[in-house]
Amino acid sequence: MHGVLRLIVTLDGEDVIDCEPILGYLHRGMEKIAENRTIIQYLPYVTRWDYLATMFTEAITINAPEQLGNIQVPKRASYIRVIILELSRIASHLLWLGPFMADIGTQTPFFYIFRERELIYDLFEAATGMRMMHNYFRIGGIAADLPHGWIDKCLDFCDYFLRGVAEYQKLITRNPIFLERVEGAGVIGGEEAINWGLSGPMLRASGIQWDLRKVDHYECYDEFDWEVKWQKEGDSLARYLVRIGEMTESIKIIQQALEGIPGGPYENLEIRRFDRVRNAEWNDFEYRFISKKPSPTFEFSKQELYVRVEAPKGELGIFLIGDQNVFPWRWKIRPPGFVNLQVLPQLVKRMKLADILTILGSIDIIMGEVDR
Repeated sequence: MHGVLRLIVTLDGEDVIDCEPILGYLHRGMEKIAENRTIIQYLPYVTRWDYLATMFTEAITINAPEQLGNIQVPKRASYIRVIILELSRIASHLLWLGPFMADIGTQTPFFYIFRERELIYDLFEAATGMRMMHNYFRIGGIAADLPHGWIDKCLDFCDYFLRGVAEYQKLITRNPIFLERVEGAGVIGGEEAINWGLSGPMLRASGIQWDLRKVDHYECYDEFDWEVKWQKEGDSLARYLVRIGEMTESIKIIQQALEGIPGGPYENLEIRRFDRVRNAEWNDFEYRFISKKPSPTFEFSKQELYVRVEAPKGELGIFLIGDQNVFPWRWKIRPPGFVNLQVLPQLVKRMKLADILTILGSIDIIMGEVDR
């Protein structure tokens, strides 16, 4: 967990009677900002929602206008997007694993995870120029092609990382102290998880094989051979196992994408036809920024749309309403962390005080995304 979260807990000795999460300390008005920006202007903001899985926030921000305008993405750009997204998924899961283990009293994995994560950030820096806030995705493609030698470096990382995952499993998965802390903590059944609206590893750990990469067939995930990782126990251990399994599946997807990446353009230049430059007068009501014209971008047509992607924490969605304007009329974010966090009071009831950290850690929330 990262950010500022307050829990008001009612106790009977060491037993938890009730728990009330208090949110909003990291609220920055992200939805309202979107309604006063073009997509290109807004892209640097979106990486501040979930700042550990920044590529997914960029992907959903771009996917919404792409679907609204029915814009085709070149095959090469789609492959690069998948590679970058899966690297981001691994980076997010790693920075969940380290603090989760530290929360339950194991310091060693917290230091280990930064080895692999730094290598992923080196790859991001080579491709995008930035380590965390990338601003890499563009409507109809990506901002720049992969540099020379990047694909070989990424394949080397995949081989190295599989050894790292085996090390984590050896260190953690069969550790009796770890198992004592997480087995049976925060159990939620499949039907209950659906009723609460859970998604991602929280849902798959409860026996529901639901992954939007398989369900919605977005980007080019259908062209790769991979499995949906799931467990049926529904406890904190099951959520850990799902995320560890997802990292190895992500490596499988990345390796297949790197070996089969096609040539061609990395951006659909036809979208320039959608450009609309405003020639507003200084005293015109439409001129919203003094001495700053909005960057050229296509209009949002007068319709509404819901778009979603499978982010590391669950279903990240955007509800978008267009109004024949370069700014969206409504931009509603559906953050997975916010929806998954609502089940916390249910999970910690009748557990011990020390179990709250274990259960909260297993949910995997980032408060920047929860509060927006």
